[in-house]
Amino acid sequence: MKVAYYPGCVAQESGKELDIATRAVAKILGIELVDFPNFSCCGSGFIDEANQTLNVALNGRNLAIAEKASMDVVMTVCSTCQGMLAHAKHTLAKDPVVRKRSDETLTKIGYRYQGTATPKHLMQIIVENLGGAEKLRPYVKRPLTGVKVAAFYGCHILRPHDIMEFDDPEDPHYFEDIIRVIGAEPVYYRGRVMCCGFPIQFVKPATAERIAGKQIQEAKRHGADTMATPCPLCHISLDNYQKEAGRAVGEELDMPVLHFPQLLGLAFGLDPKDLGLPRHLADTTGLVEKLSRVAVPA
Repeated sequence: MKVAYYPGCVAQESGKELDIATRAVAKILGIELVDFPNFSCCGSGFIDEANQTLNVALNGRNLAIAEKASMDVVMTVCSTCQGMLAHAKHTLAKDPVVRKRSDETLTKIGYRYQGTATPKHLMQIIVENLGGAEKLRPYVKRPLTGVKVAAFYGCHILRPHDIMEFDDPEDPHYFEDIIRVIGAEPVYYRGRVMCCGFPIQFVKPATAERIAGKQIQEAKRHGADTMATPCPLCHISLDNYQKEAGRAVGEELDMPVLHFPQLLGLAFGLDPKDLGLPRHLADTTGLVEKLSRVAVPA
């Protein structure tokens, strides 16, 4: 399967481990990633709040770039980017006024949005294009036996459902299905479909840290050995700000947090160092030691 690869901003800079893991996992799964250096930021949290029409046109341009290269699928590894691209596709199909303004703008810079490219998160591609979670089983070389994984979907990959069309927004199961197939045990807790707090981190940091702290705290109390998220912004809240989140809820949390492709990479037998785990701020040593007891075939 060949896809236009839209890594987003975080995976190219502060969260480079996400891009590293994505490329390694995609190669194993037979997903050919086509890079487009002229893709721009999705604008979430900045442009979309200041000018939604501009943000739709911006992401219409991103989709048009893929379309110009005859690519039908734009693969994301960020729930927020997925949300912005899906929102743009939905708006351009439903709102003729915004579509007209977007088309006029894109024409001036040599692009034409046709609506043929569809943004899909890596998790969605696995479930909907590759045949489902069970199709991962042949690639599992290091079953995550005995590891309890708390999936953290966050907001943008699930809602609004009429735009995202991804799983069940209230009781999703895609992630947990995959967790079972790779040998781990999924942990169910209320916060798995709630906000990580990132959207208000730079406005009300204390509130954001308390939100993140509560989600980690709840996952921990339900027995999780690690949390895993399909969104790098959720990862920033849960991993990078974990010490602050712990202080906000009055508890030392010590919770490893993995990006979705890192979790897959571990199960596929890839070296934790090659997946960028040492770059995390929340210590992953205990988790790696637990996994090291599972032999990986040569």
